[in-house]
Amino acid sequence: MRHRRLRVGEWVEVRSKDEILRTLDGKGQLDGLPFMPNMFAYCGRRLRVYKRAHKTCDTVFPVRGRRMLDAVHLATRCDGEPYGGCQASCLIFWKEAWLKRVVSPDLSTHEPAAEKDPPHASGEGCTEREVWAGTRAPGPQDEQDPAYVCQATQLPYATHDLTWWDGRQYVEDYTSGNVGLWRIVKGFVYSCYYHLTEADHGQGRLMRWFYDTFHPLWRGTPYPRRRGTIPADVATPLPPQPLNLQPGEWVRVKSFAEILRTLNTQNKNRGLYFDAEMVPYCGGTYRVLKRVGKILDERTGKMSPMRTESILLEGAVCQSRYSGCRMFCPRAIYPFWREIWLERVSAPSVSHSPAASRP
Repeated sequence: MRHRRLRVGEWVEVRSKDEILRTLDGKGQLDGLPFMPNMFAYCGRRLRVYKRAHKTCDTVFPVRGRRMLDAVHLATRCDGEPYGGCQASCLIFWKEAWLKRVVSPDLSTHEPAAEKDPPHASGEGCTEREVWAGTRAPGPQDEQDPAYVCQATQLPYATHDLTWWDGRQYVEDYTSGNVGLWRIVKGFVYSCYYHLTEADHGQGRLMRWFYDTFHPLWRGTPYPRRRGTIPADVATPLPPQPLNLQPGEWVRVKSFAEILRTLNTQNKNRGLYFDAEMVPYCGGTYRVLKRVGKILDERTGKMSPMRTESILLEGAVCQSRYSGCRMFCPRAIYPFWREIWLERVSAPSVSHSPAASRP
């Protein structure tokens, strides 16, 4: 694969365990990116490239865009099993050295020029035991509250600086198949519009009104950068009755206006932030993927229990439409939803999920 980078839609086969181990250092990493133990389950499987992971967002330090080399996303997510049962369901990064290009999902066919040996194989490699050991942070550990090392915690060290004005990333967004041309145009138009609204208070108010009034003409969302009005020192509301939503149930996401009434001036409901990237899903109907009660704190590597469980919705992922410093990031993080932002509905005959993006 050194002669041509993988593009969206191409088929790959995950290399064998032995081939992958030969690419890793003593910490179970390649170029600073961990190969996580639960990824071994995919060895030998054929999967399609979901996105080219030439860039990503770093959520460890102040949120920013970062460049990654020779990696893709497949339709695979971390189950959290090696990391204390983390329930965030992060999209997994795959280095191209761990994959080989194939021509189809049929196991009887191979690309004639496919490499027999993975690139970057140093001959030293590591063992499966060392891959498991690499899931824990170095140094003494509190076995009741260990610090973990996963791809998400390691992202700042497996990536490089990337400024938003580096135009090469947007060229690669398009040529890789990650983002269509019309989506790129809309993204830049929104970015310019947003910065104009921020430049002048009076002009910005008029521009936000215009956006909210006429967004149906271009089948867009309401202006996504609005804030709640509940004072930050006042408790935000709970749902009148707990829904106790379970995986497989159907819900409708309430309108943006309804959700804003549950948020404080920091756009939070009981500590959980409602992000602009969630606005495209308002009004849509989705199936509950899972309840989330604990996630890994990417800054510390420690397990962080949630005071109130949140909800993940199938297909409702961050699409980086409105994120200025990480526009078109392909990481597809699942946002967390409060039950007060949702209402239970019957299963639709056809799912109304216009903004959904898989996986």
